[in-house]
Amino acid sequence: MPDVMTMSTFFALLALAAAGLALGLAGARLVSPHRGWPAAREAVGDAALPVAAVIAAGATAGSLYYSDVVGFQPCPLCWYQRIAMYPLVILLGVAAVRRDAGVRWYAWPLTGIGAVIAIAHYLLEWLPAEGTVVCEAGGGCGVADFRVFGFVSLPFMALAGFAAVAALVYVAVDRDRQGAREEVGNRSERQPD
Repeated sequence: MPDVMTMSTFFALLALAAAGLALGLAGARLVSPHRGWPAAREAVGDAALPVAAVIAAGATAGSLYYSDVVGFQPCPLCWYQRIAMYPLVILLGVAAVRRDAGVRWYAWPLTGIGAVIAIAHYLLEWLPAEGTVVCEAGGGCGVADFRVFGFVSLPFMALAGFAAVAALVYVAVDRDRQGAREEVGNRSERQPD
């Protein structure tokens, strides 16, 4: 079995890819809504929900690897992030099979809450405060178990996962709306004057 640093580098690269995906989609939507966004939306296509499900599953597998294989004790903030991430695997998996963009009503609250907790946790690692919540192992929420590339830690990985899932669900919603607009346009063209 690969050592912890090799696995941490692997998970860090996955997190950076997820963060890049989220930033790329957000950038296309915000910077070029009439040109770049339609191209990005079509490039992702029907894969948006399946990829979101895979990202949630990967984040879940990573968190279980660190706690059950490596033996890191999750701090309270890690547990809250897990509470937000783990259900996404099932919700997005079912939504991917059903091609159901309505999953947004369940996925976005979880990704939003999880992302806020991950940001707070990440900031706490860099700016630990007195009285930091301490977990059973004696470490605290302000203690980074590792940092790959000098900045990628567990909360960063979680944040990247939440951001990518939220962006991909947005793509699915927007594709669904675009399809509905096109359907309405096709119906109006078929009706006689």
